[in-house]
Amino acid sequence: MDPYAMTTGVLRNPDFFRFLGSHVANELGANISRVALPLVAVLALNAGPTEVGLLSALQTTAFLLIGLPAGVWVDRLRRRRVMMVSDLSRFALLASIPVAAELDMLSIELMLTVALLTGVAQVFNDVADQTYLPHLVSGRQLGDGNAKLEVVRSGAFLAGPGVGGALVQLLGASRTLTATALGALASVFFLRSIRVPDEPPAGTEHGPLLRGIREGLTYVRQDPLMRSFAASSAIGNLCVSGVLGLSVLFLAEDVGLAPSLIGALLMSGGIGGLLGGLTGGRLAERYGIARTAWLAVTVSAPFGLLMPLTETGWRAGFFALASMVISWSATLSNVGQITYRQTVTPDHLLGRVNASVRFLTWGAMPLGALLGGLIAQQFGVRQALWVLMVGRLVAFVPLLFSPLPRMRDFAKPPAQVSS
Repeated sequence: MDPYAMTTGVLRNPDFFRFLGSHVANELGANISRVALPLVAVLALNAGPTEVGLLSALQTTAFLLIGLPAGVWVDRLRRRRVMMVSDLSRFALLASIPVAAELDMLSIELMLTVALLTGVAQVFNDVADQTYLPHLVSGRQLGDGNAKLEVVRSGAFLAGPGVGGALVQLLGASRTLTATALGALASVFFLRSIRVPDEPPAGTEHGPLLRGIREGLTYVRQDPLMRSFAASSAIGNLCVSGVLGLSVLFLAEDVGLAPSLIGALLMSGGIGGLLGGLTGGRLAERYGIARTAWLAVTVSAPFGLLMPLTETGWRAGFFALASMVISWSATLSNVGQITYRQTVTPDHLLGRVNASVRFLTWGAMPLGALLGGLIAQQFGVRQALWVLMVGRLVAFVPLLFSPLPRMRDFAKPPAQVSS
């Protein structure tokens, strides 16, 4: 650990600043590609709804397919090297599309393959970067560092589609993917410049893959607080993903809003996430990171009920307010959860634990989207939003019955302090 990081703010740690630069390049490029990939399929290949839907699904399928094994492999490898190889893979994959377009060799099969493989690379990157942060900053800076990374994620999620649309207009869809590929390459250079040695993980036995996966899941199950965090996030993700899948349909047909206003309202969630990242460090410092994490989820619970009350006129603001508060609370909860895992989990298990939690919480998202669609089909879109937002009210309950309300901050167990 760089001693400079122990005595100064997290942004004054040069290595964390380089790590943050890597995130800016990576997250912005990934969110631009969310727009550019479907546009290439539509504009260059005349893809229909089925192909576009499959392309979008493949970008997020990888976590369900290899999320748990990825945690085992990350625990056995140098974490920074994993991130660099992942970024180089994304660079090569994304760059292949404009090259294929220039050579008149572009096909939907190639694009589907690229979407799936870039998703695989992103899985390894995501697991490795949450596992690597404790090697860059001191324990008391973890919360602030995670909050800064959430600012980047939320800001890229908010700005990425707009930047992507502008680049497509200026450069064309396939050339825009060149820009996203260069973002992945820039991330490699930022990571390469970090001075802290990329040490191989210690204390990890290269045993059977299934045993490694089981160890990560068992650790999560046996930790009462981690188990409660995972249950709360799974409930929230189940309900919110159902709402996200119905939002455009609800605002366009049930409420009857113009497309420009719909776009503005859909951006409100990104603004809330950005505010959560910006306020997370100060709130954690004042009230404690553990207390902030559970209070954010609890206080935000009733705001979701504003969403199905959305109507034309001034009541359109109900959707924006609900989206902002839900995203704000989710960001604060994420900062708390990630910081807790990084604080208490032994280093040789951290990759598996991070992967296990993300598998359990993200696995609820496709189920929520399916559930929302089924309810809307039977009872109507507005009624589905009522069911989903009432369901989200109970997301804070697992936290109330955990040790979290009695905690202010997270402390590393003495037996797990490294020598």
